[in-house]
Amino acid sequence: MAINIFIFIFIFLLLLPLTVSADQDAFVGVNIGTALSDMSNPTQIVVLLKSQQIRHVRLYDADPAMLFALAGTGIQVTVTVPNQQVLAIAQSNTTAANWISRNILPYASTTNITAISVGNEVLTTTPNAATVLVFALKYIHSALTSAGLASQIKVSTAHSSSIILDSFPPSQAFFNRTLEPFIIPLLEFLQSTESYLMLNVYPYNDYMQANGAIPLDYALFRPLSPEKEAVDLNTLLRYTNVYDAVLDAAYFAMLYLNYTNIPIVVTESGWPSKGDVSEPDATVDNANTYNSNLIKHVLKNTGTPKRPGVAISTYIYELYNEDLKPGLTSEKNWGLFNPDGRPVYVLHLTDSGSVLTNDTSGERYCVAKNGADVKMVQAALDWACGPGKVNCSMMLQGEPCYEPDTVVAHASYAFNSYYNQTGMADGSCNFNGVATVTTTDPSHGGCVFPASGGSNVTFTNGTSMVPSTNMTTSGSLPQYNSVSVSKLAQALLWCAVFL
Repeated sequence: MAINIFIFIFIFLLLLPLTVSADQDAFVGVNIGTALSDMSNPTQIVVLLKSQQIRHVRLYDADPAMLFALAGTGIQVTVTVPNQQVLAIAQSNTTAANWISRNILPYASTTNITAISVGNEVLTTTPNAATVLVFALKYIHSALTSAGLASQIKVSTAHSSSIILDSFPPSQAFFNRTLEPFIIPLLEFLQSTESYLMLNVYPYNDYMQANGAIPLDYALFRPLSPEKEAVDLNTLLRYTNVYDAVLDAAYFAMLYLNYTNIPIVVTESGWPSKGDVSEPDATVDNANTYNSNLIKHVLKNTGTPKRPGVAISTYIYELYNEDLKPGLTSEKNWGLFNPDGRPVYVLHLTDSGSVLTNDTSGERYCVAKNGADVKMVQAALDWACGPGKVNCSMMLQGEPCYEPDTVVAHASYAFNSYYNQTGMADGSCNFNGVATVTTTDPSHGGCVFPASGGSNVTFTNGTSMVPSTNMTTSGSLPQYNSVSVSKLAQALLWCAVFL
């Protein structure tokens, strides 16, 4: 009988709603790394942030030049105490007060600093500092209190989601037992100061480590049929993506320790756009899909299956590719932009306003739509190089734009040329629905695509990335000096359709 009562109580607790506040909308921010060879100066970075309407950033240090550049912008800033400084700060209130005096007080009146992360993934990367981590948080908070800033600046520390074990089903998740002596006082601190749990959530890593057990679509937020959704049999909650499942696992892990009112902020999440041979799913298309879907998911304030409607603000990892970072190729390629400020891809944000459009220059290009019917693309290419009067000689064999020898690549050059010829006239980048405008420069090697525009244009609806260069469909251009009667008839037909 006692066992049955225990089971009943346990299930009852699982079904109780956590008392986490949902009184504000979620936001999407970005992390700004430092391992770049060609990083813009802080002023240029802030110009980029403002052009992208990014209102929240997280820094991995408290760089004076960056904090100064952010002054007066209103952008909310999370700064970080580097891991190597945590031990020293944990020694005394005085050490922490000196850190606040040097790194926060000179900027607090003009730069909107809203949070301090004391270290990053300390429990899993800097174990010698784990035992004193909470002391460091308390001393930093005490120093902020003395400076009159405790109500303005939250104090927390970012964790890897790997501190949570048995994360599926989420209702059975718990914190790593060996870390509980550090996690319990940490949660107590977060609760008493009304701060939040900072969590780094990487569905890409979960997908890679699962060895095929996690479907790619489930990791990328792609739509799933009901039979492919993951179901927690303890709660009957259904999960359509890894991100939500990890967050609910964190909620349940806190519930297991009797903490029910600590909100979560995701301090890192993203997908790499390039990887080594062992990382075939680190691609531009997957990175674009994940980050686009993540942003839309967060900004809809849908919450998680366990906490519907509860805002989960998220920082995308990261603003720039970090080409100097050691390790796998993927470690260098999580950014939305290259170190020189060129976008890696243009996000698909149909319903998310103009946040993070990746449009930095106003330059626009007309390219073949990714996934468009190849026969339709070929027909449009024939028209562009015929009645459209595009000079397609650059795509003949031996010329700069011959490679890659695919219908999509050749069509993109022809479409863009026509788009320029017409001065970006309405409808000139349509080609019966197989072309689209992008701000990503599709130039490659000696093949230069002329840009249109130049004003600070912002695309807010569905601007898509340049077609993938790994398409295998091949095609050849017609010999334009001897157009056949049938080709001419086809071209005239397309002329009637497009004009």
